[in-house]
Amino acid sequence: MSSNTAGARVCFTSRVRADRIPEYRAAHAAVWPEMLEALRDTGWRDYHLFLRDDGLLVGFLETDDYEAAQRGMAATEVNARWQAAMSGFFVDDGNPDDGFVLLDEVFYLEGQLAALAAGSDGDAPGE
Repeated sequence: MSSNTAGARVCFTSRVRADRIPEYRAAHAAVWPEMLEALRDTGWRDYHLFLRDDGLLVGFLETDDYEAAQRGMAATEVNARWQAAMSGFFVDDGNPDDGFVLLDEVFYLEGQLAALAAGSDGDAPGE
């Protein structure tokens, strides 16, 4: 992901408290239906969360405009309730969404394959 988050694949990290991991997993095994609908309706697609045993949380999503998707969720009542319910699970204080550390995308297989198929300069570095 680049710093431009329009039409983006977005990847982020956060940190779940190690002593709360089982509860965090359980909460995400049955996310509230109205939360799922709000995410969908505000433009969050192909949204995944991956959690390591030490609490490292990695999220991935696709959206047309990440900032707009975040603003849309922030405007929903269900998100306020969800963030309040989730806040105790994270190492950092405050709204969990505000603690996301965005990562830059450095490789995208399908993008490079499409460029190769289109006949663009797909040479590997140093060739």
